[in-house]
Amino acid sequence: MVVKFGLLGTLVLHDGTEARPVGGPKVRVLLAALLLQANRTVSRDALKEALWGDSVPASADAALANHLTRLRRLLAAVDPEGAEERLRTLAPGYQLLVHEGELDADVFEARVRAVRHAHRREDWEEVRREAALAMPLWRGTPLADLAPFADSEGPALRVHQLAEARLQALEWSFDAELQLGRHQEAVAALSTLAAEHPLREGFHRRLMLALHRSGRQADAFAVYHRLRRSLVDELGTEPGDAVQRAHQELLTGEPAPRPPAPAARTAPRPPFQLPYDGDAFTGRAAETAAIRTALGLAGPEGAGDTDDHAAGPAGATPRTRPVVISGMGGVGKTALAVHVAHRVSEAFPDGALYADLRGYCVHGARTANELLARFLSDLGVHHDTLPDDTDDRALLFRAALAERRVLLVLDNARNAAHVAPLLPAGGPSAVLITSRQLLADLPGAVTVPLAPLPEPDQHALLAALAGADRVRREPEALADIMAACGGLPLALRIVGGRLASRPSWPLALLAKRLTPHQGRLETLTMGTFDVRQTFAMSYVAMRDGDQPLEREAARAFRLLGRAWPGHGVTPQSAAALLDVTETRAAAVLDVLADAHLVLNPEPDRYVLHDLLGEYAWGRGEEEDTEADLTAATLRLLSWYVTALATASLVATRESQSPPPLAPETGVPLSLPVFADDDAAIRWTAGELPAIRAALTRAGELGRSDMAWRLAVGLFGYAGTHWWTTEWDTCLGQAMDIARAHDDTLGQAWLHRRMAVAHGMAFRNEACLAHLRIALDLFTARGDVLAQASILGNMSSLYSQIEDAEQALVYAELSRDLYREAGNTRGEALVLIRIADARQLLGDLDQAATAIRRVIELLRTDGHRLFLATGLTKYGDILRALGRRDEAFAALTEALAIRHRMEDAGGTADCLAFTARAHHHFGEGEAARETWRTCLELARTHNLTTRIDECLKGLAALSVPA
Repeated sequence: MVVKFGLLGTLVLHDGTEARPVGGPKVRVLLAALLLQANRTVSRDALKEALWGDSVPASADAALANHLTRLRRLLAAVDPEGAEERLRTLAPGYQLLVHEGELDADVFEARVRAVRHAHRREDWEEVRREAALAMPLWRGTPLADLAPFADSEGPALRVHQLAEARLQALEWSFDAELQLGRHQEAVAALSTLAAEHPLREGFHRRLMLALHRSGRQADAFAVYHRLRRSLVDELGTEPGDAVQRAHQELLTGEPAPRPPAPAARTAPRPPFQLPYDGDAFTGRAAETAAIRTALGLAGPEGAGDTDDHAAGPAGATPRTRPVVISGMGGVGKTALAVHVAHRVSEAFPDGALYADLRGYCVHGARTANELLARFLSDLGVHHDTLPDDTDDRALLFRAALAERRVLLVLDNARNAAHVAPLLPAGGPSAVLITSRQLLADLPGAVTVPLAPLPEPDQHALLAALAGADRVRREPEALADIMAACGGLPLALRIVGGRLASRPSWPLALLAKRLTPHQGRLETLTMGTFDVRQTFAMSYVAMRDGDQPLEREAARAFRLLGRAWPGHGVTPQSAAALLDVTETRAAAVLDVLADAHLVLNPEPDRYVLHDLLGEYAWGRGEEEDTEADLTAATLRLLSWYVTALATASLVATRESQSPPPLAPETGVPLSLPVFADDDAAIRWTAGELPAIRAALTRAGELGRSDMAWRLAVGLFGYAGTHWWTTEWDTCLGQAMDIARAHDDTLGQAWLHRRMAVAHGMAFRNEACLAHLRIALDLFTARGDVLAQASILGNMSSLYSQIEDAEQALVYAELSRDLYREAGNTRGEALVLIRIADARQLLGDLDQAATAIRRVIELLRTDGHRLFLATGLTKYGDILRALGRRDEAFAALTEALAIRHRMEDAGGTADCLAFTARAHHHFGEGEAARETWRTCLELARTHNLTTRIDECLKGLAALSVPA
């Protein structure tokens, strides 16, 4: 077993299979101090100084012995056979034995020396290969988790030496890129490094040359002037001779040199074309493991998996199924592909081919024909033997790969047809593809979709780029920045690079600049990194595409951003927004989802990423008229009004609903179908944020008729969620809008529903006031059914305040009006009001008879919410009649319904009646437990009336609360 020690980043121990944590800060410092002097004796005094600095305690000898014992146990856990030899006691201290190739810092420096020697020989392919083997060893700042030990003189010097070696090796690797004519490929990585190291002339000089030789003279000059400004401002000096010579090349406009012809070799080196892999790569462990598995290699690399990049079993042959990494622009597809490719490169001894297919480039995508010519040349097939036809070239390419193990990385593919000619037909080679499209039509592909980074990985990425201490000092500003970046690695890298280049900036300053719709997208740009431009590539390609469905999807993208920011849509609601059929809307949304311009977090649910939403908003402002936007918004609002009315009707089975809204769409609305009241209520609860937004938007557009219908339509939802106060808020907002527009019908319905809201919350006086206003308004309109319903509610209110006579009077008035109108269901349901009144009057037999008739109706009707209410009342009447078993049977059934519907308020009601029943039948222990359960629920949801009732119930049992 070979043990690997990792200093290049956080301290790790690796047993060849997995990384093992080094537990305890003192043990970590002890191991690091011994590793920095590997195979040399480190004195006890030096170890104590490393552990405690200038404050060595009196008990240091005993403590040091304990830490050494723990370290030996850790070494034994990963290397049981050689543990005794690993850590030896040699006067005047201790020696840690480390074999050749076991310490990542040593391996890294050996690779850097190889890069230097190849650079001196101007063997540029060898420079690239050795640099590519060195850079994956670097996991971050050495000893990153060992402050303040890492800041002490000796370790700090070692950290500086390693960091400088890395930067120098990177510079040499980019010399190779430029010498080999890979100017365009070098620009992105050099831009990042120049931003991370604003005063390092080497990166800026090479970036200037790469830009100039890529035909981007203006950008090259901008890099020079930015560097000069930084040097003058920070150090008071001008750029050095090497930068000045590069600047002179820009001024003279010299053409880009042709890459030198490769020297004839009897055994040419395999091509290695992978771009630079940045050291700040963070997260994506699950996706990395999925890619490695799809490539036929071992599982995920360990934290200390440094010099063994293949990580696959000896002789393993990768599978040839192409792996497609897909996701929205800026989500880190290329970074992941390059990161994984570097770490599996040794499993492909015949080379690694890389090409940016530029599938979304405004200047046009690279063709398979030209790329096949390049790849064949890279593999030793000379151009003068190549046929012109793409299919014929593809045949040659597949033949060239048939017996080779080559890794192809095809970046930024436009669609499946774009990459199909570049795929091997079998054999041991493997293909990694990145695309903004899913490429679901690519035969046999393994898809690895990328979502935005989770918060811990966002934090780690910003800490790596801007400094861990810096981000730790401003947690609130850090949270605002992460929220503004929406987990998008491109945005986070821009922010991190900007902070790294401006060490005096507080995070709060940048957080303010990232306020949504206040210059956020303008701030998220740095050099060649530009979030807006990244989004534009996807959007413009769709808007200007040849397919009508793509152009329609581009319009939908804009309307979603402007008409419905921050909220999801379904094919049904999108059909209203776009004024198309549901089938067409689903096709449009799928086009957007396939291009990762919308997220599809669950079946038939589509939502814009926050940053994409802001971009879509801007495109809508530029390309759509206000009239188009208003018409689309009203269509969507009308859909919500109608869908919500449908849900409320299913939830309540009301015999009377508000008059329907006039249609806004040219095609019939497609509405959700609800199996039962529970489904209707759950749908409403899920859509509540969107409904609130719709209500506000309706008010802004002067559509009181929509606003009050939305508030009134929450009646079904409020039956189980009244205690959240959401309904009260919406009713109040809608009432303000109705009054502002002198909408008397709306006011009548809102008073009617406000009365119900107050009644359910036991605000009895307010309830009665709204009932009286509503009754007057509907009487003036001659609406008999509305009057009957309101009179029934007044009966319920009087029962609630235990005025039995008035309760019975209003119940009978309600029954008479229902009978007059011929509404048999309403007439039957009002019996529940009569039962309440009869119970208060002590006429229990008549109350029980009335409530049984209601329960029979509700069982037939399938309305579970009202059934639970009826069963609860029936259980209480049976309690009063002394029929214990029947009472608890009714209450138990009611409670089960409340639990299934997640009805907190109704559950508390049922528990209170059950507790009273237990108390009534002398079951004190059961009563106490039920009251306590009810009290806990009431406190959780702030049901104040029920809290008081529970406390009184417990007090009546002489039990402390």
